[in-house]
Amino acid sequence: MERIHFITSALIGLCLSTGVVWGDDDSWLKYLGGGSSRDVAAVTNPLYEEECGSCHFAYPPGLLPEVSWRNMMANLDDHFGDNAELPVDVQQQLLDYITKNAADYSRKRLSSKIMRYVGKREAPARITEVPYIRHEHDEIPARVLRQQKLRISECQACHTKAKKGSFDEDEINIPGYGRWDD
Repeated sequence: MERIHFITSALIGLCLSTGVVWGDDDSWLKYLGGGSSRDVAAVTNPLYEEECGSCHFAYPPGLLPEVSWRNMMANLDDHFGDNAELPVDVQQQLLDYITKNAADYSRKRLSSKIMRYVGKREAPARITEVPYIRHEHDEIPARVLRQQKLRISECQACHTKAKKGSFDEDEINIPGYGRWDD
């Protein structure tokens, strides 16, 4: 217990002595090398990028829990209306990658928030069904999305650094609308 108190005190002292302040922007995480507090781990698997990214944005695995990825990979013959079947060995390699990097196992803050909203037993079929992601996008007026013909599933259209795994609000630029500031 004393060690935890010491570490906490040391971190607070470090942040205060360097001018880093606790706040909604989580600048202390950036200072400590944690990256943006809203990040998920970027896609690092070339096979996943090639196979999944050839048809749509290669969503970072940390945006869904393991059970969702398993369900998705088990039904590639009807992948949101398309047949996305793959050779068994390729499918297994992809499954291994995405389940090991799913939101349940990520140490990134956005993945943790996703899991708090989803719960242990839920398995959203789509990233746009994740309660936290829906909550974050509810503040965007539907007319803005309609005018620009955007769908929430097209992360990279507005999240300028989505490919790097960053979904920070400071990096949002809605096409035809501009920088988003809530």
